[in-house]
Amino acid sequence: MTLTLWDVSHQFRTRLYPGQICTRQLLYKRMAVHAVRALYKTLWVGAAPVVPPVRCSSSKVITDDVVRSIQSIVGEKNTSLTESVLYQHSHDESYNRGHLPDIVVWPQSVDQVSHIAKLCSKHRIPMVPFGTGTGLEGGVVGKQRGHVAINLTSMDEITRYHRNDLDVSVQPGVTRLALNNFLKGDGLHFPIDPGADASLCGMCATSASGTNAVQYGTMKENTMNLEVVLADGTVMHTAGRHRRTRKSAAGYNLTNLFVGSEGTLGLITEATLRIYGIPEKLVSAVCCFDDVRSAVDCVTDVMQSGIQMSRIEFVDDQSIECVNRYSKLDLRVAQTLFLEFQGSESSVSSDIETVEGIVKYHSGSEFQYADTMEERNKLWKARHDLWFAVLARKPGCRGYSTDVCVPMSCLPDMITSSKQDLDDTGMIYSIVGHVGDGNFHCTLVFDGEDEESIRNVVDFSSRLVRRALAVGGTCTGEHGVGLGKRKFLAEEFGESSLKLMAQLKQTLDPHNLMNPGKVIPTDYMEDIK
Repeated sequence: MTLTLWDVSHQFRTRLYPGQICTRQLLYKRMAVHAVRALYKTLWVGAAPVVPPVRCSSSKVITDDVVRSIQSIVGEKNTSLTESVLYQHSHDESYNRGHLPDIVVWPQSVDQVSHIAKLCSKHRIPMVPFGTGTGLEGGVVGKQRGHVAINLTSMDEITRYHRNDLDVSVQPGVTRLALNNFLKGDGLHFPIDPGADASLCGMCATSASGTNAVQYGTMKENTMNLEVVLADGTVMHTAGRHRRTRKSAAGYNLTNLFVGSEGTLGLITEATLRIYGIPEKLVSAVCCFDDVRSAVDCVTDVMQSGIQMSRIEFVDDQSIECVNRYSKLDLRVAQTLFLEFQGSESSVSSDIETVEGIVKYHSGSEFQYADTMEERNKLWKARHDLWFAVLARKPGCRGYSTDVCVPMSCLPDMITSSKQDLDDTGMIYSIVGHVGDGNFHCTLVFDGEDEESIRNVVDFSSRLVRRALAVGGTCTGEHGVGLGKRKFLAEEFGESSLKLMAQLKQTLDPHNLMNPGKVIPTDYMEDIK
């Protein structure tokens, strides 16, 4: 049997057409680890594929007639029943596990998504959307048997681009880096940067943000309109079809209802986003402090000074040690701030001078600058590669990253108490924070096959969230709720608010088919039936 690269890549939906932007590299890399060798072996040698051991279960519920109906909508080549592919669509980067989907489907258009939703609604089949699989709270984990995984990465067009109006509309398969590669020739960019090369519609679904939210805000502030397919197959536009105004006082804010809904209210098939000009001057710098409080107090003073920082990141000493090893840097192992200034030549120079004075007042070190694009990219790549740097400390283990967000004045005590808590557990960890807006992350390394190790991770996450809630914070600043943090919503919002959320979900998805079991606790959904 002679096979070409086309045949193999087709199995993983990584086909490239002339003129298309390649937006599936990350998905391919993730699938390659567990599935490529098995596929090659199956295709050439004829042996059964080796599926890695997982705590997922599979028991086929969807009938063959329904499978054939789905295939008639999208074509058989755009579906998969292969177990290795089902496995890849059963989890994200979290420790959460559930059931394998019965089928994975790659719709090619919003019409096909609508027809799939209508079919699933008719047969009461749960639908779980899948993008690049980079989520951190189990948002794509199927909690019900017999669900359909709807992989939206084949819809990868930039559908509309208005350079003069600074907005762009994209389908779910377009990732952050792909969009920026498209925009950079016009001196524009989309600045929201969660670190991973996530799909932009997936970022809308989780209300993602990242290192430069202190300057540009989150996906909530940068999403102008959404095209959404509801559970019954209805296609709707949250701000009206092709509307893209910078503000509106008309009607309810449906756009922000769906931003952060994590696929529980509908499937996002297009997002209209704000874009920005690339600044004239960008300068990055690093400075160190002897303790956490000095570093975070410095950030507070910088923010109160009125200087609009592009990025201001706290990176703890454990993280710096990992970064130095992994990214071949020689940063001092201490509590560290990564900063980025942007603007005109004169404004950047003035801002740097002011911040240097604030850093000195808090006994920080002199700045170590990254002026050139190459140096700046190396510095921020090291920051974004921290996940891999921490995992490299203990090969063969898994990582879990959780986040909370608190008022800025509470950050020093929150980070200090979290570090002490993690030291007591004995786990390998790192703490980083988008401290300009009170958001910080704890990354833990654990043995994914050891129940006690998993329990330690879950218990720490619970303690972290409850400390955040106790000081007026939130259980998640940007990762989302998914499965991992549902139990905290009642504490954060109160009974009445959570019941209202459940009623909204019931109205839009009366049969609880859209990513069931996520965000809203199950008992609240049952209470309103």
